[in-house]
Amino acid sequence: MKREISALLIVCCLVFSSNIFSQPAGKVIEQLTVKSNVLNRPVRYTIYLPSDYETSQRAYPVVYLLHGYTDDNTGWLQFGEINRYADKAISEGIIPPMIIVMPNADSSWYINSYDGKENYEDFFIKEFMPAIEKSYRIKGEKRYRGIAGLSMGGYGTLNYAIKYPQLFAAAAPLSAAVFDDSALVNADQADYDRTFAQLYGRGLKGASRLNQSWYNNSILKMVATRNADDLKKVRYWIDCGDDDFLTKGNCLLHIAMTEKHIPHEFRVRDGAHNWTYWRTGITDALQFIGQSFHQQ
Repeated sequence: MKREISALLIVCCLVFSSNIFSQPAGKVIEQLTVKSNVLNRPVRYTIYLPSDYETSQRAYPVVYLLHGYTDDNTGWLQFGEINRYADKAISEGIIPPMIIVMPNADSSWYINSYDGKENYEDFFIKEFMPAIEKSYRIKGEKRYRGIAGLSMGGYGTLNYAIKYPQLFAAAAPLSAAVFDDSALVNADQADYDRTFAQLYGRGLKGASRLNQSWYNNSILKMVATRNADDLKKVRYWIDCGDDDFLTKGNCLLHIAMTEKHIPHEFRVRDGAHNWTYWRTGITDALQFIGQSFHQQ
């Protein structure tokens, strides 16, 4: 009898503990597409829907989460485990329930190319966001819309937030690819041709790379020349590791924003340009964005 009671107690404890530590899981759809007339092709995306999406009638805030160079729309899911971090943060009340959308951008850097052959920025703003916010129960207003991303995606995050402050409440670039003029001028020719030539101009060397296409998309140039009141319309969370090769650019961005009195949060943590760093930073980034969705 004692053995039966002990076994029963163990079972009860296991059930009780499993209920405590389990958390509702959101739904992930890994491969979907949006038809693009701008790009003349379908564009893939991945989406995370909070656990109560299927059972509620409410509309949700949205975060567009951008991948890095050479990655795709599945990067934040496969390597960043974004669904697991979002599930945990939502269940613990750290972030509000939100929809997270991850588009594929190939190696476009999220901008329009100098020759008009790859107008990804036009696609994202004019086609992708409207299509997504029509297809899902999303609160399609600035105050319920955030954007975040890593590396190339951090660059895209800053680019869109600075150019379209009327669209985003908050932006959280992680390890953003921010370069000053000297970095572009002194870039190895092979590196420039492989990474940037299709964006700013082919066959360019040295100072000739500093053309209008570059300045139209240079984060530091835009911060220096844009109206401060417009820049202040977006809340910024900037996070980069102390061993990251992009630390300099992020520090220069911090200085530029500070000198222009643009409120922002700037974090330099121990870490490098890798998924270990981004996984440990995404919850704080989403929490910062989520705070923007709250009524003041």
